[in-house]
Amino acid sequence: MTYAVELRGVSKRFGEVVAVESLDLAIDDGEFFSLLGPSGCGKTTTLRMIAGFEYPTEGSLAIHGTEMALQPPNQRPVNTVFQSYALFPHMTIAENVGFGLLMQKVAKSEISTRVDRALDMVQLSQRKGATPDKLSGGQQQRVALARALVNEPEVLLLDEPLGALDLKLRQQMQIELKELQERVGITFVYVTHDQEEALTMSDRIGVMSDGRLLQVGDATEIYERPTSRFVADFIGDINLLPAAITGPGVVTLAGTTPVSAPSAVAGNAANWLALRPEQLHLIRHDEIVPDDRNSISGTVNNRVYFGDSYYYVVATPVGALDVRQENRPGLALHDPGTSVHVWWHPDAAAMVLE
Repeated sequence: MTYAVELRGVSKRFGEVVAVESLDLAIDDGEFFSLLGPSGCGKTTTLRMIAGFEYPTEGSLAIHGTEMALQPPNQRPVNTVFQSYALFPHMTIAENVGFGLLMQKVAKSEISTRVDRALDMVQLSQRKGATPDKLSGGQQQRVALARALVNEPEVLLLDEPLGALDLKLRQQMQIELKELQERVGITFVYVTHDQEEALTMSDRIGVMSDGRLLQVGDATEIYERPTSRFVADFIGDINLLPAAITGPGVVTLAGTTPVSAPSAVAGNAANWLALRPEQLHLIRHDEIVPDDRNSISGTVNNRVYFGDSYYYVVATPVGALDVRQENRPGLALHDPGTSVHVWWHPDAAAMVLE
């Protein structure tokens, strides 16, 4: 099978510093793939190697089956969109989008056709005669996207392109970007440290740390079934409880509290039980826990109001648990100092490695 992008055993070293180590990755044609991780994890270096701005120290890097590891950027069928739009302020939007084609000496009639098509893709045809200072931040970002798309790349690389936008505009652009990718149908490789961006837009996500690719999967797999403590802790809020597997589907918390965990396989080395706060339920100590559910008794230490939800910290014998309850009419609130049961469905828990 030929992939849009394939890396085999790719490593990148800068002197004694290992930025990327033995990375294997295959990205499907037409896929929106995100590389997610904290600063310094190697995600941007990986993107730069795909773009040709850095060369691998070792390993193979192919685009649609053609080896590209040592090819210069201008000989690769890719384009890159950066966080900085770098638009020419004295040029119109159409001139900005078509500038690269002009430098390639493409015929003016073809430039006009391709610029119109690219601006139509990003829904900015009406503003083609405007200058960048007349556009909002989101519109300028779309111009940068059009400038990349006009070159008709096989793969579009995006290096944290929404980082300079405010929260509301960034959330709006996440939806627009995914819709754009589905319309144009080309492969997007997106680099971000923002978990929400990756979960919202991606067909699949690769989580990186310390130059290594730790887990690849769709948003549901990454969020609900992390395979390591790092991935579980990096993606959203999580409760991580030390756990020993004491039998098929059974783990013991804090050495004394057995609970059901279907994902626990006897003999596996998993040693943390991961529970998302929104998967936990809170009831008074005198209420009955539903059948076939795990539960732990505790005391409410704190309650915080977030508007759409209430966030609790509950002290229990196995450690403090964060519990999030959706704000809705009739919701029973629990004051600090209240004795409660925290309960959850066994399938809500994941077993993860250190």
